[in-house]
Amino acid sequence: MTIFERVKEVADLRKISLQTLAEKSNMGINSIYGWKTKTPSIDKISSVADVLNVSTDYLLGRTDVMNSYSSSNKETDLKYALEHDPMLAFDGKPISEKYKRVILELLSEEDD
Repeated sequence: MTIFERVKEVADLRKISLQTLAEKSNMGINSIYGWKTKTPSIDKISSVADVLNVSTDYLLGRTDVMNSYSSSNKETDLKYALEHDPMLAFDGKPISEKYKRVILELLSEEDD
């Protein structure tokens, strides 16, 4: 699978268009389509990985694990995801920062 194919796959999973992804990564709106034939710089790969919340190793095909918190403690995973994943969604819809805070507060209350 090419870098372009991996990016497209994750973007589809996150329900984000490649044009929107490029804009959020501070690139021209069609620049990711150029990755079909050209190898992007590591800086561009890194920017896209940050927006998609996956590792650069995943986009480069070095691992099939999308991010570093996928296989660790599930309780920590949720907290980390709520605090760090800008593309976190529920039922295909993005979770707002307000709701992320509410979820974190509710889960924190369980510890009391």
